[in-house]
Amino acid sequence: QVQAVESGGGLVQPGGSLRLSCAASGSIFSFMGWYRQAPGKERELVAATASGGRTNYADSVKGRFTISRDTAVNSVYLQMNSLKPEDTAVYYCKAAGSYYYPGDYWGQGTQVTVSS
Repeated sequence: QVQAVESGGGLVQPGGSLRLSCAASGSIFSFMGWYRQAPGKERELVAATASGGRTNYADSVKGRFTISRDTAVNSVYLQMNSLKPEDTAVYYCKAAGSYYYPGDYWGQGTQVTVSS
């Protein structure tokens, strides 16, 4: 079964840190990324990594968030530092670019709440 499963969300105070994890299974994906969706807003790209180690970040998180990947365990991580209330959202992992399983595979989402 091809799937992506996130973990690591929670409640944190402004200025704090959280680390999200996403484990993909069932195939190897050339693209893995993190998206988020806040209430009343569209889902947006936060950070992504592709084959060759290329990374891409939303302007709003540059310098604060870091995406990393462990190909040995088919996982991607999002280290979030200096969190702000506006980072509050449901964070989703997406895996794509499988040779045998074309299409996008989304995780169930994990809630991140930044509040004092």
